[in-house]
Amino acid sequence: MPTIGFIGTGMMASSLIDGIIAKGLRTPSQIHCSDIYSPAREAASNKGYNATESNAVVCANSEDAIFIAVKPNCVMDACNDLNIHLANVDVDARPLVISIAAGVTLKTLEMALPGQRIVRVMPNTPCLVGEAACGFSLGSLATDADRTLVKTLLDAVGLSMEVPENLLDAVTGLSGSGPAYVFQFIEALSDGGVRAGLPRNVSTMLAAQTVKGAAEMVLRTGKHPGELKDGVTSPGGTTIAGVEALEKG
Repeated sequence: MPTIGFIGTGMMASSLIDGIIAKGLRTPSQIHCSDIYSPAREAASNKGYNATESNAVVCANSEDAIFIAVKPNCVMDACNDLNIHLANVDVDARPLVISIAAGVTLKTLEMALPGQRIVRVMPNTPCLVGEAACGFSLGSLATDADRTLVKTLLDAVGLSMEVPENLLDAVTGLSGSGPAYVFQFIEALSDGGVRAGLPRNVSTMLAAQTVKGAAEMVLRTGKHPGELKDGVTSPGGTTIAGVEALEKG
């Protein structure tokens, strides 16, 4: 299988790599990654990945795709390193460039990497536990094969959905920021359990599993959340009383 590169080996990139390996999409020796932070390189090397400080080495050894996984203010430096390498590679043989840098648009990337196939991705932090909800948008030169490759790689760490780039901000607000809102909801459920007498650790575990189970019901059944809610709320019962209190705020 063709090799894959990562410029940047932070938590998000490492989670993507780990998911790709766990799903058998690549072997550790087929991963090339760079980072200026030595502990990140050491962690990658300990997993059997080819880790280096040099972006150029990653570019030279990545056949299928190269992820730009650095902070937004470092993206242009990564693009410069890519350009130096890509200038000597036939257009048809160039790897796909996949950016997970927040807020860096396809237009910016395509101006920095002229003639290059690019995909922009918005992942989220549950990627760290293999339960990501990712949105992605294809650049103007990206192909159907690129779409398939990106979706296959992202689905290794959760769920991915293609959207027009103008909706990536909505993805950021929903699945990018959404975990913070869900954490608050879990905390509130846990607080309610504690108020009713449950130990904090028991209450938090029950609250988290309740949210996880409810989410799985939405994903597996395909039913509207309102329909599933109605299945829990019996007439005159405690659940509908709680729903009423939530709706009143």
